[in-house]
Amino acid sequence: MKRGKERITTLIIYVDDMIVTGNDQDEISSLQQYLVSEFEMKQLGNLKYFLGIEVARSKHSIFLCQRKYTIDLLSEIGLLGIKPIDTSIEHNHKLFQCSNSTNIDKRRYHG
Repeated sequence: MKRGKERITTLIIYVDDMIVTGNDQDEISSLQQYLVSEFEMKQLGNLKYFLGIEVARSKHSIFLCQRKYTIDLLSEIGLLGIKPIDTSIEHNHKLFQCSNSTNIDKRRYHG
C-alpha cells in the first residue's frame, strides 16, 4: 500500500490473482506498467469476481456479494434444490449472560 496526502494505491495479491486499486489513477497506471515490465501478466479490466466475492459497481457505490460462491458450494455438495425454512428464533430476542452459570473453557473452541 502506498499513501500520499489524500491519495492511496493498494496492491492485493492472492496466489496468482492480483488487484490494483486506489484513488490515484496516475499511480495505479504507473504501478501496472511497472508490473507488466517485470512479470508476464494480463489486464482483465474492472474487478468482477475475486476469492468467491462478486463485485458490482454503481455510480456511487460498490456492492459485494457471495451469491455465486454460495450457489457453487450448494451445487458441489448436492443441496442446490433445497428449500429454506424458518427458524424458531424469537424476534428481537435480547441475549444476556446468566450470573449463576459456570465458566466455559474457551480454549476448547479455539484452533
